[in-house]
Amino acid sequence: MEKMKPKIFSIRKNYSKQQFIKDMRAGIIVAIIALPLSIAFAIGSGVSAEKGIYSAIISSIVVALLGGSSVQITGPTGAFIIITQSILTGYGMNGLMIATIMAGVMLLLMGVFKLGKLIRFIPAPITIGFTGGIAITIFTLEIKDFLGITVDKMPTNFFAKWSTYIKHFSSINLNAVLLGLICIAILVVWPKFNKMIPNSLIALIVGTTIAYVAKLDVKTLGMIPRTLTVPSLSGVSLDEFFELLSPAFTIAILVAMQALLSAVVTDGIINSKHRANMELVAEGVANTILGLLGCIPATGGVARSIANAKNGGRTPIAAIFHGLTLFFFLMVCMPLIQYVPLCVLASILIVVSYNMFNVKAFLSYRKAPRSDVAVLIASCVLTFAFNLVLAIEVGMVMSCILFMKRMADATEVKGWTYLRGMDSLDEDNDPDSLNLKEVPRHTLVFEVSGPMFFGAADKLIQLTSQVSEDTKVVVVRMRSVPAIDITAMNSLKKVHQHLAKNNVTMVFSHVLEQPLKAMRKAGFVDTVGDENICESIDAALDRAEKLSA
Repeated sequence: MEKMKPKIFSIRKNYSKQQFIKDMRAGIIVAIIALPLSIAFAIGSGVSAEKGIYSAIISSIVVALLGGSSVQITGPTGAFIIITQSILTGYGMNGLMIATIMAGVMLLLMGVFKLGKLIRFIPAPITIGFTGGIAITIFTLEIKDFLGITVDKMPTNFFAKWSTYIKHFSSINLNAVLLGLICIAILVVWPKFNKMIPNSLIALIVGTTIAYVAKLDVKTLGMIPRTLTVPSLSGVSLDEFFELLSPAFTIAILVAMQALLSAVVTDGIINSKHRANMELVAEGVANTILGLLGCIPATGGVARSIANAKNGGRTPIAAIFHGLTLFFFLMVCMPLIQYVPLCVLASILIVVSYNMFNVKAFLSYRKAPRSDVAVLIASCVLTFAFNLVLAIEVGMVMSCILFMKRMADATEVKGWTYLRGMDSLDEDNDPDSLNLKEVPRHTLVFEVSGPMFFGAADKLIQLTSQVSEDTKVVVVRMRSVPAIDITAMNSLKKVHQHLAKNNVTMVFSHVLEQPLKAMRKAGFVDTVGDENICESIDAALDRAEKLSA
């Protein structure tokens, strides 16, 4: 059973001065990486830059104190840009605050009720699909600032955005485009020469310096306040509350998925094991606080957490130093950050979107089943063409339907009569093979393979379609039926009723634990009779021989 205990309490015994220095260094390095990204994600989400920095500061410290991962670094990520913008457009800052608080509460409950392991059941095609859709959306959003286009009000629809870009193509600011291209070149080339200093920081410094020295006519961030202005939180109507539940749930799922994915990846680097439910509790507390303070949602960042681990961070102390270093930057460097051009931030997010769109993962689905490809494409297209909430909902429904179809296809009902054997089993490997058994006269034997659930319930009708006038006993062999649901149970009752009317007795062989429990609970065993529930095929055939004599 997983411990509900923050990881920070596990370091007290063997923590050394040397590890403290390593954690401090790693936290400072990751803060340098996180600063430009936090600003870019905030601007991309539609809020002021300081909210992105405060989101990273608060969440990293809270999750460090309460979380279940040793090296998790928490902060805003690109995945929230779409959902944050859509909430702000529809409900304003008050709606974003309430949705973030609700997401935090959901995460807290997920952790308390130990649902951490359930996140892994979200199918990979959905994850890859909506991540790719988010990347396309981020790229589309940043085209405006990258090209320096002046538009009074941008439409929210994906296709309308591109239509607007085409209509305002003549208003492109060539200075912004050139500066953005220089920054993209730096972002791509710099890691080949130096991996210690983050490429986003170099692009930010070089781009801002060029714009300032050359006095380029490009839009800049402007003055950023050091203090966090907390908007007043007002109530919402019941209708708005229920409308916000869906985007809040999406935020919670995104936080959980990214945080636990990051924890799994870093576990492999430092040879540790995270506590998934404790991590969800910590992320829930952090996002609840962020919602109350009017900041954007945050989660564990894979890139930042990996950077922490690779730079020597091994305990949550590194995440605390990450938050403190960002706070120092906020207090000291804000007068300089006001000169950062928007096209520079746009270039950083464009490269982020490219990295988010996992080309290799998409191409790997060329050889996947068409059903998985359909889920992948639907999740991706619905994300950028409509919204992330719809993409996840449709993707999950499609995955469930396709899964049920596969399970139904795997369920088979085969029958054997007097002096007929089952050719598909190898009698040398299966001592219970019907090839080695003698089926009594007037007896029909059926073998059901696979789960008996509503998707395969219609196949049980085969139990009646092959019954002839001289049939006295039907033996149903269930050794390969791991589970049965109420729909299949009702179908089985109907089959029994039909056979009983024709004076045919049903005998069951080798019923496994779950199906037998369900049959007893539904009163089916009482109807059929305990004597007709046999432990083995031999016992069932002996029973059939007595009944058909």
